[in-house]
Amino acid sequence: MEASISSFIDYLRYERGASAATRVAYKNDLLQFVAYVHEHTKNGKASLGFVDSDLIRLWITSLMDGRMSPTSVNRKLSALKSYFKYLMKQGLVLNNPASLVIGPKFFRPLPQIIKEDELTELLDGSCFKADFIGTRDRLMMEFLYETGLRRQELAFLKCSDIDLMAMVVRVCGKRNKERIVPFSERLKVQIISYLQKRRSVLQCDNTHFFLCKNGRSVTGATVYNVVRKYVSNRGLRTKCAPHMLRHSFATSLLNNGAELNAVKELLGHSSLASTSIYTHITFDKLREMYCAHPRANR
Repeated sequence: MEASISSFIDYLRYERGASAATRVAYKNDLLQFVAYVHEHTKNGKASLGFVDSDLIRLWITSLMDGRMSPTSVNRKLSALKSYFKYLMKQGLVLNNPASLVIGPKFFRPLPQIIKEDELTELLDGSCFKADFIGTRDRLMMEFLYETGLRRQELAFLKCSDIDLMAMVVRVCGKRNKERIVPFSERLKVQIISYLQKRRSVLQCDNTHFFLCKNGRSVTGATVYNVVRKYVSNRGLRTKCAPHMLRHSFATSLLNNGAELNAVKELLGHSSLASTSIYTHITFDKLREMYCAHPRANR
């Protein structure tokens, strides 16, 4: 099974355009399943012919018994379904035993956001230093909130992806899907300021847009640490990830009258179902507005 898993991961990379994070997650999930199969075979060897729906259900049950979250269990099951679907295409198996297995139900929590007034105070405040790193960090925060980029998308941005004349940024999202996201004159001014300081501080030819003070490209972890640092220092959240700014971006758009389909395109979602979760948040705001009506509490 290990050899076919390696082929499957290559397929995800070269034919499906899956991200490195997705490939690593799928590989780990599948190898975990192989280890489980090893434990439940008489000779201790995992073979495709031994795998059936009942064995997969037993594996799912063992994961749940180990207090794994339904979200993680369903991701592992999804990896297994994709793997066997690939094997069927290759003619290595006759059916997909994972297709008959239903994962655990789970409640999808509403996205956490930072309120607009709190973000405005944070981004307009004096918590950012005027040096290169402070200018970069502020631009990162502004970029995340104004464009809704994922942290990896932000880290992988190249200078050539930003068109200052048209005030748009070209983003390479999941599965190498490209989208164009506009930005404001305000952000344009900050971009120019950052580039000027970058040229004066760093003497390098790195084509990536956001750099560290040693001239190397930032990583997703860098973006995460920047967001956590400034948000927690302001006392807005004890825990905060860059994705909260993406959630705040989408919610702000909908609260100000943007159409759901337009928000979907800006976020790079492949399905409207992924975007529709933000309507629950905006409905809460509508309810608050209604409560201000003089007859609302009668």
